[in-house]
Amino acid sequence: MDRRQVGLICAGTALVGVCYGFARFAYGLFAPAFQQQFALGSTLLGVIGAGSYAGYGIAVVAGFLLTNRHGPRPVAVGAGVFAAAGTALVAVSANGVLLAAGVLVAGVSTGLASPPLAEAIARTVDAARQDRAQSVVNAGTGVGVLLSGPVALVLLDDWRLAWAAFAVVSVAVTAWVVATVPHGRGATGRETGSLLPPGAAPLLTAAFLLGLASSAVWTFGRDVVHTGPTAAALMWSLIGLAGLLGAVSGHLTGVLGLRTAWTAVLVLLSAATAALALWPGDVAVSFTAAGLFGASYIALSGLLLVWSTRVHGDRPATGVGTSFLLIAVGQAVGALLAGVAVDHFGHLTAFLGAAAAGLLGAVVRPGAETGAAAPLR
Repeated sequence: MDRRQVGLICAGTALVGVCYGFARFAYGLFAPAFQQQFALGSTLLGVIGAGSYAGYGIAVVAGFLLTNRHGPRPVAVGAGVFAAAGTALVAVSANGVLLAAGVLVAGVSTGLASPPLAEAIARTVDAARQDRAQSVVNAGTGVGVLLSGPVALVLLDDWRLAWAAFAVVSVAVTAWVVATVPHGRGATGRETGSLLPPGAAPLLTAAFLLGLASSAVWTFGRDVVHTGPTAAALMWSLIGLAGLLGAVSGHLTGVLGLRTAWTAVLVLLSAATAALALWPGDVAVSFTAAGLFGASYIALSGLLLVWSTRVHGDRPATGVGTSFLLIAVGQAVGALLAGVAVDHFGHLTAFLGAAAAGLLGAVVRPGAETGAAAPLR
């Protein structure tokens, strides 16, 4: 692998880290501080969290359309700009309305990030290494979540400074993206395929259920544990650290096959989600479940990314964009439902409902239409 390919993978991993780990998922980490600062109930916290996913959903459609038309670089740069702007707006929020606006803007960054990076890797990285490269870049989420935990531990009482730091890092990563992501449209010559080719229906269904299954932890994961603020922040970092294992999802595809890997890992995510709410006061269980959730979620999004590029072999940006859009739809719906469930029935009901959605998603598996080089099994 030459220097250009390595540079792209590193910059792409960093962009995913700031967009997902900082601009999107750090909201759940700081939710207790926001709740106290702006006197927000759990339902309203869920609504704001859903706004982030709504922004993501709108942007991901724009992301694959703009990537197909203008090439990956301007769209990837746009992702970095929105991450910086959204986190900066959160940092200066004077009320719940501005907080919601900042979360929405920050959520846009994630929708713009994945499609151009998938296209850039398809253009730049050797075909035999693309699955693993896509998985490594996708694992950038784990890097961002891992780094946000210590920041929250040190600056939870000064959350504005934490989000200002997120904005500064986002600006630096955006400059890196400018220097490494290829520009120009149509270099792969693969923009002419169908929006819904054979195999797209199970892919999109699985993506929606993954979003539904993961939303409770990403929105209320720090709030559910009763082990104190320090342990909760460490738990969040553990989600990110374990998420780095998601970089091996491309390897899992080759060893287990896409079908087996998808089912097994989604069952693990469901078990971790349930365990967090069933034993909220047990530090050992909380840490174990957090690690299992982080590794499972990043691995599943990586598997979904590989699945998407196989179903949409002619338009990788479109495949990743549509499937990640359905993750966002599932997370938006799930965040709303989880917020209402927490307010009326408690965390246990919300988390068990999310776990049930994951078990349902484990039944949905790739078909032979993916045309995978590795065994489906």
